[in-house]
Amino acid sequence: MGILKIMNVLITGGAGFIGSHTADRLISKGYKVKILDNLQKPVHLKGKPDYLNKDAEFILGDVRDKAALEKAMNGVDAIYHLAAYQDYLPDFSTYFHVNSVSTALIYEIIVEKNLPVKKVIIASSQAVLGEGLYRCSEHGEISPDIRLEKQLSKGDWEHHCPQCGKYMQHLPTPESRINPQNQYAMSKYSQEQIAVNLGKRYGIPSTAMRYSIVQGPRQSFYNAYSGAMRIFALNLYFNKQPHIYEDGNQIRDYVNYQDVVDANILALEDERANYQCFNVGGGRGYTVIDFYERVQNVTGKRIEPVISKYYRYGDTRHILSDISKLRALGWGPKIPIEESIKEYWKFLNSQTDIEDILDYTEKTMKNKGVVRSVQ
Repeated sequence: MGILKIMNVLITGGAGFIGSHTADRLISKGYKVKILDNLQKPVHLKGKPDYLNKDAEFILGDVRDKAALEKAMNGVDAIYHLAAYQDYLPDFSTYFHVNSVSTALIYEIIVEKNLPVKKVIIASSQAVLGEGLYRCSEHGEISPDIRLEKQLSKGDWEHHCPQCGKYMQHLPTPESRINPQNQYAMSKYSQEQIAVNLGKRYGIPSTAMRYSIVQGPRQSFYNAYSGAMRIFALNLYFNKQPHIYEDGNQIRDYVNYQDVVDANILALEDERANYQCFNVGGGRGYTVIDFYERVQNVTGKRIEPVISKYYRYGDTRHILSDISKLRALGWGPKIPIEESIKEYWKFLNSQTDIEDILDYTEKTMKNKGVVRSVQ
């Protein structure tokens, strides 16, 4: 196994959830770390977070600003590109402007300035897998397309075989299945292509990490894309009933932030990861209802959820990443889902000025046509 000799690391989006934890681990291992972040609202509604490691050099700047990015990249051996635009809203161009253009700029600057960057690690997403892999009892393995309004408006949630119409069984999905269905997923897949293909062309070792639903402390309370943990924890915190989309039986794949940091370090230090894409998931699926039950058990608070028959248009029905490829390099998820919930709940309760924006977020998504109801 080859070990890269790297000391100076830049993390874009390093003030965020995964970035800040990755910075902590790198610094504890003796790396020098720079953070480039624009502290975008509403993710960083309160400005620069106080949890940022004091030994990291912080640079306020936007990854779309070539001059700011070039300045941050000066003198680094490796780059974690974690800065990204995440949302459900239909401002399609923003996803590509932030995610795709910034990734292209990184490689543009490396080539233009002949920078001695030894590794680039791109934050991709499980969303690249689209609806994932399914099996029809009659027609075998199928990667279905997005469920359309005609189906969802009737409350018909499960995938049908496109050939015979039968319901299909979802399967763990490997990296080889690529079927991005929404704007965020498409922008993330474009980042993978830029990194792996331009990396190979110009001899810049690059790796893309397809994170599933990462959970733990420091997740933004104000980012709607933070998912079920944020929604359920905030509802319990404010003594409100959570609204569960569809029927609550959709399967999701959760992974602890420390396991993700382990994967990030492996991608940096192990040359076997070069020019590869890896799923980074929890190894098992949970229904949304089951996950909420576990949140209640850990927090000790019980409030009956509302199965509302609303749905987020563009959501996947079931998704579970096949993580065998990354396991083959010696990585594996170790931390149980209950620990993720416990740490997030502790983090939430340590705050002193949390605002209840759940109703505002829900109303905004309904007005934009993201959240819709069964007819």
